[in-house]
Amino acid sequence: MKKLRNKDLISINYLTPEEVNLILNEAEMLKKGPRNTEYLKGKTLAMIFEKSSTRTRVSFQVGMYQLGGYAMFFSSQDLQIGRGETIHDTAKVLSRYVDGIMARTFKYQTILDLAKYATVPVINGLTDFDHPCQALSDLFTIYEKLGNLKGLTLSYIGDGNNVLHSLIQACVRVGMNINYASPVGYKPSDLVVKESLEVAKSTGSKVTEYNDAVSAIKDADVIYTDVWVSMGQEEEKEKRKKDLLAFQLNSDLMKKAKSNVLVMHCLPAHRGEEITDDVIDGPNSIVFDQAENRMHTQKAILKLLMS
Repeated sequence: MKKLRNKDLISINYLTPEEVNLILNEAEMLKKGPRNTEYLKGKTLAMIFEKSSTRTRVSFQVGMYQLGGYAMFFSSQDLQIGRGETIHDTAKVLSRYVDGIMARTFKYQTILDLAKYATVPVINGLTDFDHPCQALSDLFTIYEKLGNLKGLTLSYIGDGNNVLHSLIQACVRVGMNINYASPVGYKPSDLVVKESLEVAKSTGSKVTEYNDAVSAIKDADVIYTDVWVSMGQEEEKEKRKKDLLAFQLNSDLMKKAKSNVLVMHCLPAHRGEEITDDVIDGPNSIVFDQAENRMHTQKAILKLLMS
């Protein structure tokens, strides 16, 4: 069976275009195949959550069950890491008990340290820097809806956050173009853009920055947005809402886009802020198909890393 080069899924930046396509093909196979299998029979996944979650927790837990394995949930307070035990010791000990670790953490460095010291596969369930499982499932959803990826254009509007970082990294690996529009102070990492432009040279992708939402979405096949206020940013809420208001995905903006454009949002949505009810619940929205596909794509990742 084909495998990924590395034992971990830390970042899309560590994946080759071939590995991204391998994950997408595996997700398609698992979604079409039997619901329950025994690919990970007898295997156990430790799930570490520093941040609360709906989709990440449920999709990984149900996904492991459907693959024949078992998932255990731990908040940081459930582990001694919450009382000062080092990442080094936690990773070493968990590796003696379980077959894989998935972590949803505040800091990207935590994932890097877990992967460095663990002897079992480590999966990045989200950090302040990126969200690779989300972006991979987004590609799978677009492929499922449109039948291809190469040459399509995804336009992201709003806060240039961890989700945008992974989307840029993912799009350039499959030959998709990505536009993004964010106000000053909310741009994505220059390093992510620079590294992705290098990958784009070999795949034919374009990465284009815009200053306004209308220009960014004009010829897009997919429009994507995310929350303006993430966990840990509550004190900035009013400022962020004011700064990002011109980048709201609403019916007026949709009139400027292609009539058949797809609308995506990784959820949870703050309805009435970054996206309005009529758009997220409208005919162009594939938001809930997108949410479902988190499980199928993560099952593919689990199978490729742990079987």
